[in-house]
Amino acid sequence: MRILLVEDDRMIGEAISVALRDAAYAVDWTRDGETALQAIANQEYQAILLDLGLPKLNGCTVLQRVRAMGSDLPIIIISARDALSDRIEGLDLGADDYLVKPFAMDELLARLRAIIRRQGGQGSPVLSSGSLQLDLSTHIAQLGEVSVLLSRREFALLQALLLRPGAILSRAQLEERLYGWGEEIESNSIDFLIHALRKKLGAEVIKNVRGAGWMVSRPL
Repeated sequence: MRILLVEDDRMIGEAISVALRDAAYAVDWTRDGETALQAIANQEYQAILLDLGLPKLNGCTVLQRVRAMGSDLPIIIISARDALSDRIEGLDLGADDYLVKPFAMDELLARLRAIIRRQGGQGSPVLSSGSLQLDLSTHIAQLGEVSVLLSRREFALLQALLLRPGAILSRAQLEERLYGWGEEIESNSIDFLIHALRKKLGAEVIKNVRGAGWMVSRPL
């Protein structure tokens, strides 16, 4: 899943970026509101982590403009502003959640998993399609009696497919969900990951639709 981090503090931004990548997210990091809006207009994201005290355009303005576009993109405010009035304003402007700095990184990741699940129409912490299951917190996939721990990229790819069972995702769509700005994408990286997942979980776990992309079957 691809996340836009909007945070002007370099130390905080670097720490969050590392934690997100370790948790199998692709991350694009911007440090001001104007650049954030440009990124949102030109790239598909699954969620935004938004600071409020930003240069050029503040976080509240960014939030208002995103919602004015008609976007329902999940947005978590991350801010040192801890007054009740600030939290109420952020939520009333359209944020899905509000997390006060300093916060535990595990809590941020848990909240991020929750809003992405809801955005995909999934309430459970385990994504599933028939007998295929993926635990979002442990990165363990299970198919029947087979249970395996997935690598960071394997998890990200299977998660992207399981959030939209029955939908075909192209190579470009999968690459967008797995790689952030500046990350090198090898020409056969998606094929390699799908081969690895099939080897671990069975040849039928991911179906190829010739000329279109890949999918996991929708449960009957």
